Amino acid sequence: MQTTISPDPQTPPAVDLLARFRAYVAETRLSEDGRLPNERTMAAGLGVTRAELRKCLAVLECEGHIWRQVGKGTFVGPRPPRSPDIAELAALTNPTQMMRARIALEPELARLAALNVSAGEIAELQELTRACRSARNWREYESRDARFHHCIANAARNPVLLAMLDTLNGVRRAVTWGRPRPEGDRPAPSHHSFDDHDAIVDAIAHGEAVKAADAMRRHLQTVEDRLVGRLP
Repeated sequence: MQTTISPDPQTPPAVDLLARFRAYVAETRLSEDGRLPNERTMAAGLGVTRAELRKCLAVLECEGHIWRQVGKGTFVGPRPPRSPDIAELAALTNPTQMMRARIALEPELARLAALNVSAGEIAELQELTRACRSARNWREYESRDARFHHCIANAARNPVLLAMLDTLNGVRRAVTWGRPRPEGDRPAPSHHSFDDHDAIVDAIAHGEAVKAADAMRRHLQTVEDRLVGRLP
């Protein structure tokens, strides 16, 4: 239901229009996404010109009460955040920043995974640790390692944190920082990640949330140390 709101002759026009607009929004049935009627309909409902309405909308948008997008319309509430631009993030990110982001996120994913993991996911993680050890080359190892970390994120049962990890992985794929891989065609049997992965999976499989987070943090710290040259 839409109502025509009459002006208050005792109130300054600009202030009055903002108050009337808020009353109009409160009395207007909105779509599920919070979309307001088009400008012509709103101007008629408020008894103002479209130019006057646009000035009012500009003030409300600056205050964060509404947001507008050409071709979509006017919506109640603050503007939703835009999806991150992977290429833009990659251009702004260095190896230490990437690893700091992973260390901030992935231990919590491992902690949650220890609380929520299924038997099938434990089996998958155990298989991925074996697959990493048997990788025939670095590319194969890196693919399996990425699946290992993604499986833990899935087991955490938090879609927001999973989306954040996917963004980080997108940035990792989009950039090369120039540090060569270690010698050899494939990871050596003594490669640090193998034992690290085993420790993470063991903690998750036994439901030891704090231990799982600590194991993941130690693992990622070692990766960072090697990436930036603190360890050989």
